[in-house]
Amino acid sequence: MFDGYDVFAFIVMAVLIAIVVVVVVSLGQLPGQIARRRGHPQAEAVNVAGWLGIASLGLLWPIAFVWAFIHPARSSADDTELSPKANAGSAS
Repeated sequence: MFDGYDVFAFIVMAVLIAIVVVVVVSLGQLPGQIARRRGHPQAEAVNVAGWLGIASLGLLWPIAFVWAFIHPARSSADDTELSPKANAGSAS
């Protein structure tokens, strides 16, 4: 019933399906990994957007990928709160 070519074809199809699954999972988690590595304040949101991009067949994935590299601008009020000189002056 099955000859050698059929078995070989099934093995090739199984390997190709496994490769596609690995590539899809790697691409789904790539924006989230990049955002966490770069210290993005919304890394979890980028991660969710990356997975939603894969689920939407790639429509949102480029947005998540770009978002992983963009840091929101900090205001000058944030800088003064973090500055040790500003805190030392207000303590006296």
